[in-house]
Amino acid sequence: MRFLGIGQTNDLAAMYGGLQSRGHDVRVVVEDPACHDVFEGILQRVEDWEGELGWIKAAGEDGIILFESATHGALQDALRSEGFQVIGGSGLGDRLEADRAFGQSALQAAGLQVARCHRFAGYDEALAFLDRYPARYVLKFNGASSERSRNYVGQSSDGADVRAMLSMHAGRPNEDRSMAPDFILMEFVHGIEIGVGGYFNGHDFLSPVCVDFEHKRFFPGDLGELTGEMGTIVSYQGSARLYATVLRPLVSILREGGYCGYINVNLIANESGLWPLEFTCRFGYPGFAICEALHTEPWENIFRRMLRRDVLDFGAKDGFACGVVLTVPPFPYRHGYADLSKGLPIFVDPNMTQAQRESLHFSEVALRQGQLVASGSCGYLGVVTGVGTTVQAANLAALDSVRKVLVPNLRYRTDIGARLSGGELQQLHSWGWLPGKDSAA
Repeated sequence: MRFLGIGQTNDLAAMYGGLQSRGHDVRVVVEDPACHDVFEGILQRVEDWEGELGWIKAAGEDGIILFESATHGALQDALRSEGFQVIGGSGLGDRLEADRAFGQSALQAAGLQVARCHRFAGYDEALAFLDRYPARYVLKFNGASSERSRNYVGQSSDGADVRAMLSMHAGRPNEDRSMAPDFILMEFVHGIEIGVGGYFNGHDFLSPVCVDFEHKRFFPGDLGELTGEMGTIVSYQGSARLYATVLRPLVSILREGGYCGYINVNLIANESGLWPLEFTCRFGYPGFAICEALHTEPWENIFRRMLRRDVLDFGAKDGFACGVVLTVPPFPYRHGYADLSKGLPIFVDPNMTQAQRESLHFSEVALRQGQLVASGSCGYLGVVTGVGTTVQAANLAALDSVRKVLVPNLRYRTDIGARLSGGELQQLHSWGWLPGKDSAA
């Protein structure tokens, strides 16, 4: 088969590498110049996606275009209309993820309760709103490419800390004044964060769908910056009620919007029900690699089923997968990377088992003169996965592999899944969102 990957930073590099190792032809387009060296010496990078369309079309049903980000939906729609096989998202998907208020309205229309959400295009307007309606809020900037570290989960019950954050942004001389600010203030909801996601084939979801528990903050104990994701627990077990409540009601809008790819809804669960927070309308990073740890068949089989719509299920293991993200300074920021970490050598303990080697899903790395080194833009080296019958077992398996990856100044969280093992899973069981240990999925 032939695969053309299109994205900004080559986030699916590990997936492409796996496809290539299984004998498929892979070419990638990496739009961000700072990431042109991601998987350098491993994958073939091409400059112009349009110049590769003939190569893809010549493969017929064996030619697939994969999109990484939720920023090229209109292009995906256009390519599908021209007969190309495209997996990634759609124009609708871009809007569901990037326009948070629109995403909330779509979820509300699908029958879910939503927290109050207010959109602003100016800081003064938002500050005046907080003066009138003081409360605890979450500040989230719109746009699929917005920096996650700018978002802020308010701690103060009267919104004073969120107000201070907005005042800071308003007064910064280096804020881009060519574009109006675009952000929301969402009412804070107490509870347990959980996600449900699946592969949509343009008509229906493949089975099974997964449940996931993201750990977004940089340090153990959920301290530090919102990074996007520092690790996640994934399972394909027990997702039936979440699927029926959250994903199945979205089938009509996704079908009408021409969506084809992975889609996830992140939620807060509490005694009052489910409260959706946001969409991910693309492959999740590092979610795709953590899901893969539970798959019993390769990506190409899943992609064929999505495009042919002949089979609505795929093989997945029971249990849990844990993913631990590996980083070096200055992640999650870019400034100073060239001086601090770019080019650092990466070694793998030769005593690693074959299964442990397969658990390594590198990202910002390159192969130079036979040596694996840090590359890319910020020090996101990749994710290491582990699988187990319990969350704790999966975490221990992942950490056992992590400790065999040898890089100067390597940073990672050791507590991925600790809250789940410490009582959150049992609480979700008691609310009925996940089946009990003796219940069917």
